[in-house]
Amino acid sequence: MSKSKRLLELMLTVNQKRAFTVGELAGEFGVSKRTILRDLQELSELGVPLYSEVGPHGGYRMLQDRMLPPIAFSVEESVAIFFAVHALRYYNSLPFESETVSALGKFYNFMPQDTRDRIDQMKNRVDFITPKRTAHAPHLTLILDAAIYQKTLCVEYDSQTKCSIRQIQPLRIYARNGHWYCLAYCYKKQSNRVFRCDKMKSVTFSPVKSKHQSGAFTSTQRAKEKPLPQMDSVSIRAELTSRGVERCEAEPWSEPQLYIREDQTGWLEGVIQKKDLPYFVQFFIGLGDDVRIIESSELEKVIRLRLAELVIKYNKHINAV
Repeated sequence: MSKSKRLLELMLTVNQKRAFTVGELAGEFGVSKRTILRDLQELSELGVPLYSEVGPHGGYRMLQDRMLPPIAFSVEESVAIFFAVHALRYYNSLPFESETVSALGKFYNFMPQDTRDRIDQMKNRVDFITPKRTAHAPHLTLILDAAIYQKTLCVEYDSQTKCSIRQIQPLRIYARNGHWYCLAYCYKKQSNRVFRCDKMKSVTFSPVKSKHQSGAFTSTQRAKEKPLPQMDSVSIRAELTSRGVERCEAEPWSEPQLYIREDQTGWLEGVIQKKDLPYFVQFFIGLGDDVRIIESSELEKVIRLRLAELVIKYNKHINAV
């Protein structure tokens, strides 16, 4: 094996390892320890972040902020990656904001001129429409880390009614209509809740240990655990047509409560807060024939009252005309 090829393969190998010894690499590449030491020295001079540890259990380690090895992209792959990042430009906040700008600059500035010309032309032909919001969500990276490593967060959350302190375990974050949302288990409500990330005024790691370890929320099944109704909440179950399912899929609150069959019909099943009844009354009325409430006498009662008010309102309008 030529030296240049060995150095490239060595760079790929050490980048994948957290720790290694000279003897391990020498055996893997079939060369002497002295040769591996020289090769590692050359990699260090090229900018590969290696550091050595002395002692009986010593060896070499890669720094946490290591650089990825060179990767060859085709023109089409480069354009695809550029537009994947470009699609996020309308969001006021991103989990890795500065890194995103840096990556986009690298892809664009180091491309051949003809590829850049092609991207410039495509930018005038393709767009990803997302409402531009002024609200800022500065804690996205911390929230995402908590979801990845199953950590509990202490959050100061500013809802529509009041500001409260919540202990939550994030499950995932997602963007919709220019806003970032976090699906999380709320210890106060003992159920899954959807939180607007820009409404989180302060976010810190909580000393409270998660009650849901070992990937408890990695499956959709777990995320749809049914919370028990409390004094300030009501349980609901409603059948949906396929069009009703499509409408509910567009709502951020529906994910833990929406179940879809193979024929694309489905149902909503879960618990809603009494204070949110006016919103759900309007939403279910808007679904019309695409929803049928199976369980929730309280929701049905409020819907009937609201429909009666609308009938009276428009009867007065007709009589006035």
